[in-house]
Amino acid sequence: MGPRVPLVLTAAALLAAACTPANPYPPPPALPVLELAPAPPPGPPVMIWEPGHYQWNGSAYLWVPGHYAERRPEMRRWIAGHWVYRGGAWIWVPAHWSG
Repeated sequence: MGPRVPLVLTAAALLAAACTPANPYPPPPALPVLELAPAPPPGPPVMIWEPGHYQWNGSAYLWVPGHYAERRPEMRRWIAGHWVYRGGAWIWVPAHWSG
């Protein structure tokens, strides 16, 4: 093996890295261990606590605090917010009520 072999391997590695599409968003950070929900507002309507989550602002993840969400009368099922990996990027699916 001559001095050209390491150079060829380095060039091949750089070319492979250049051809690999970059993930526009890094993986989301882990959720904090504990977020205490305040007492729910009194009386109707029915409210459910939506925990806080991280949101990508274009350059970093920022914490969005939790809040109470109102249930509309026609909605029956609460779907918690969650992260999914779609199209090569992590996407936040907000919590919502479903019919």
